[in-house]
Amino acid sequence: MPRLKGLYAITDERLTPNDSICAQVKECLLGGASIIQLRNKTAPDSELFDIALELKRLCREYGAFFIINDRVRLAREVGADGVHIGKDDTDYKKAREILGQKAIIGVSCYNEIERALEAFKLGADYVAFGSFFPSPTKPEAVKAPMDLLKKAKKELDIPICVIGGITASNVKKLIAYGADMAAVITDLWTAPDIKAKAQEFCKCFDAP
Repeated sequence: MPRLKGLYAITDERLTPNDSICAQVKECLLGGASIIQLRNKTAPDSELFDIALELKRLCREYGAFFIINDRVRLAREVGADGVHIGKDDTDYKKAREILGQKAIIGVSCYNEIERALEAFKLGADYVAFGSFFPSPTKPEAVKAPMDLLKKAKKELDIPICVIGGITASNVKKLIAYGADMAAVITDLWTAPDIKAKAQEFCKCFDAP
């Protein structure tokens, strides 16, 4: 399996609708994405079950991790690699209890180093900070300073994900500050060639 590093593609109800999500994700995987997150805040689990199974299959085929946003029970039912949870989602301890020790659990920490340290102590597999840039999908998101990454890198011994308005042209700045993964929505799914855009992101992580 790959490491938690590189392009972390997050789906979106509007940009990756149910009728095209699997084809879009496949293009992203062909471009080298190492993590796919199924994120849908509105549909019931029953509507997402078959989609989640197919996304898991695609991730297995291309050697990527498959993560589901918050829906811990759906993640368990389809055998996802893990979940990502935020402030208003399932409690970390509850998620770990349901999914077991081998599951990947990532935690949104916004601009709060204290929240990241607490998640690290509890056993989180990675933490996510952001928004670092204005985000089209979350315009109200709190802003995080880049210096936070340097501080987090010194104090945490787990991978760090960045999110919020990230593009192939600004991601290098965040990598230079210590980002291990870049969670991307808009710049990826609105690209005329998803595979080529994914490759562009991956090259940023491969560069010396």
